[in-house]
Parts: sequence; structure tokens; C-alpha cells
Amino acid sequence: MSNVFEFVAEGRGQSGKNAARRARRVGSVPAIIYGGHAEPQMLLLNHNEVIKHLAHEAVYSHILDITVDGKTEKAVLKGVQRHPAKFQVLHMDFLRVTMSEALKVHVPLHFMNEQTSVGAKKGGIVAHAMIDVEVSCLPVALPDYIEVDLSSLDVGESIHLSDIVMPTGVEIVALAQGPEHDHPVASMMASKGSKDDAS
Repeated sequence: MSNVFEFVAEGRGQSGKNAARRARRVGSVPAIIYGGHAEPQMLLLNHNEVIKHLAHEAVYSHILDITVDGKTEKAVLKGVQRHPAKFQVLHMDFLRVTMSEALKVHVPLHFMNEQTSVGAKKGGIVAHAMIDVEVSCLPVALPDYIEVDLSSLDVGESIHLSDIVMPTGVEIVALAQGPEHDHPVASMMASKGSKDDAS
């Protein structure tokens, strides 16, 4: 099994739409790696390998190894362009990582204790307002996901970004922009037939 955290690529000499189309016709995915105090580099990836990697949630919020012509660099996945109708990845963006510098990455949210929460026991239904959150941290502190504990969530209540218990050294980017960015993450909605509706 291939390592989900390693993308093996080759350097792509030509840029432009025509070169990208030619690459896709032979089963390659055009990509670019940039940042990290180095020049951007155009890449080609194997489409079948890319599909295997992208099937794993952790690849979107993990430090990746990008091996280009035998040389390996650390990076995070910053963007994936997919075909609107076909099962095809059209383009990928990677951002080089400097281990001593903080980076911003979207990390998946994992909702815990949803079925056993206070509101669920009353027949309430959880509405998720977010599925991921942008965090800032050093690469060594980057979590695979962020847990959101819903156990105390009652009908009519919401959990906001500021309510999430964050790992050490990890900050939510939106909260640094001010209290008006403390958005709801999940809410417990009353459902028809729930105990609260009877009142």
C-alpha cells in the first residue's frame, strides 16, 4: 500500500492550458508547489495515486512528503480542483512547509457524543454549520482533526468556535479576527415530536 502522506511527482517543464490538457490525457494531474522561500515548481502526479491519497481524510490536514525527481519536500495540500462532471482531479496546489514557521490549514471537525447529548435524548436534531475549521500552528502541532464535544448541547443551544477545546499550540484563525467571528459550529434543533414541543 502506498504511503498516503507521500506524493511522488515529476517536474513539469511546460505550463499553460494546452500542456495541462496533454498531461491529463495521459493520466497525469498537473500541480504546483510554492512558498517556503523557494520558487514555485510545476509538477505532474499520477492520477490513480492521487485518487487513492485523496480518499483518506487525513491527507487534507497533514504534513505531506512531496518527492520530486528524487528530492523530498514537506508541504500541505492547499487546493484540489475537480472536474464538475467526471471522476477526475484537474489540478492540485501544495504549499511548502517550514517547520519553524506557523502555517494556516483547514482541519476537519469530528463531532463527538452527538447521539447521547442532552438535546438528542429529548428528540432534538443536530445541525452542523461547519465541517472544518482553519487553524494556525507550527507544523509539529498540526492535528489530524479537531474534536467537538456535543454531550451537553440542549435543544435551542449552539456550540460556537470559542467553545471548542483546542490542542496546545493550535489557534482558530477566525477567533483572532475578533469576537464577531465567533461563529456557531453546531446547533441542536427541536424536531417534531420532541419533548420540548409539547410545552
